[in-house]
Amino acid sequence: MQNTLIKAAAITLSLIACAGAHADGVRIEKNISLELATQIAAQAVATCAANGYAVSATVVDRAGVVRAVQRADNGGPHTIDSSRLKAYTSLSARETTLAMWERSQKNPAAANLVHIPGYLLLGGGVPVKVGNEVIGAVGVGGAPGGQLDEQCAVAGIAKVQEQLR
Repeated sequence: MQNTLIKAAAITLSLIACAGAHADGVRIEKNISLELATQIAAQAVATCAANGYAVSATVVDRAGVVRAVQRADNGGPHTIDSSRLKAYTSLSARETTLAMWERSQKNPAAANLVHIPGYLLLGGGVPVKVGNEVIGAVGVGGAPGGQLDEQCAVAGIAKVQEQLR
């Protein structure tokens, strides 16, 4: 009888240990919603339009998947691809593409970043963060300079800053 109780206790402890190990494999992550992505893209395009720039804005989620795209009236067709690539690059590196571009100009080793498939080292990509956690990124393309694209991207994020908690 005592032997049976010991075996039952060992089996119970094994099951509890397995259940705990399984729970460690489940991750809970914040991600960008469609509504939030749409608001960011719309504000980025509106900010650039107010300054006379016909741009596109693309917002990607934490996996680099496109959540929202907006192209201004008269925005060039190339602006859609450039905005997506800037968003992807910013998300991947978890920093602005303008900072990456500047670093690549000063550091020969960083200059090789341009050879990563899908990377575009032009200003205009900005990560979207909740605290220090990157949950997505916005890319803007079409203004006459990466710093101007970045200003519009930052304006898009600023529009929803209160929701990024």
